[in-house]
Amino acid sequence: MEIFQRITVLSLEQATVLPYLTYRLAMDGCRVIRLEHPVFGDPNRLVGEPFLPGEDRMNSYFMAINSGKQALTLNLADPQGQGILRKLIQELDVDIFATNQLPKNYTKLGIDYESLKKIKPDIIWLGVTGFGPQSNDAAYDPILQARGGLMDLTGEPSGSPQVTGVPLPDMGTSEHAYGQLMKALYSRSVTGEGSRIDVSMLESTTSWLTVPITMTCCFEKKITRRGNTHEFFAPVSVYPTRDGYVYIAVGNDKQFQALSNLSKFSSLRKDEYKKNSGRIKDVSNLNRLISEVTSALSSDELVEDMRSVGIAASKISSIPEVVTDPLIKDKLLKAKDPRTGFELTLAPAPVTTAFLEKSGGRLKFPPRFGEHNAEIYQGELGMTDEHMSRIKADGII
Repeated sequence: MEIFQRITVLSLEQATVLPYLTYRLAMDGCRVIRLEHPVFGDPNRLVGEPFLPGEDRMNSYFMAINSGKQALTLNLADPQGQGILRKLIQELDVDIFATNQLPKNYTKLGIDYESLKKIKPDIIWLGVTGFGPQSNDAAYDPILQARGGLMDLTGEPSGSPQVTGVPLPDMGTSEHAYGQLMKALYSRSVTGEGSRIDVSMLESTTSWLTVPITMTCCFEKKITRRGNTHEFFAPVSVYPTRDGYVYIAVGNDKQFQALSNLSKFSSLRKDEYKKNSGRIKDVSNLNRLISEVTSALSSDELVEDMRSVGIAASKISSIPEVVTDPLIKDKLLKAKDPRTGFELTLAPAPVTTAFLEKSGGRLKFPPRFGEHNAEIYQGELGMTDEHMSRIKADGII
């Protein structure tokens, strides 16, 4: 058994930030059990289009980041539900408990670190919040993009602030929490002690603002959105071609000299352009001169010209083009529904794990709402049919 297959994660999760984290853990081979309220469940189950005939709570949006998990329903607002939670942690020997509930609900639901630590002293407890454990303000990814500065850095200079194309606060916080969990697991292996981890989405988001914060605080430099250009390097931008667009990134003066030495770009051979500072000062005219050349070339021709002189460049790929990229297509993950035969195609893992390599890049299909209630509550906790019927009637599961 791979080492991560020995790890059990119990997660009271919804939306994106925590489900993406536990999805990452599932890709490592961890046993991930998601907890949901027996009536409301995870709202993301209802987002997107329903695609399994006769089934609800299995909509398309939910499919992307929930493969490889098991699902239980449990009402933690009821003392009976909290008793079952304690039994789950003990009987399943839970290593990690995670939640993205508001902090005000921790004690009310019996999921606070001190309570769970009494049940299992070496448990690793993770709380993901929008603004830290002292705040109960609601938080969604775009709110963090707005407050955390990302929107002010995204968009055209003369336009309105824009959200990024992927939910960076959600997924970035997940990655930061993933790293903290790895440290906590290592620490426990050395000391035998569990730990509490609090991860703030706002802190995670602003941690990406390395250059903007230093330039603002120390060098009185105004950093804001600049469209496709770069604050400190030129030429760096998107340029039109005969059949699309290409992004070109010239990283230093030597690379610019190589670019201007191409006969097609002879118009760039100006003394004021020899140094990056001069190119930055005249970036609008510089980009106009480059665009006059690139617009007559195909995207493939332009990329090949750049590669021939060692300059980084790429066509602007659509998502259908990304999934057929020869470096990506064989890394895509799959999850097949044993009931209907429907097969999901999933984004590749950041790194191919030993578990994914062994499974051939295949994960279990995303769990249906409460799909594993009988398997875990009866099969592992030993509940009888009568007990199951009673707690279901009481709204506990």
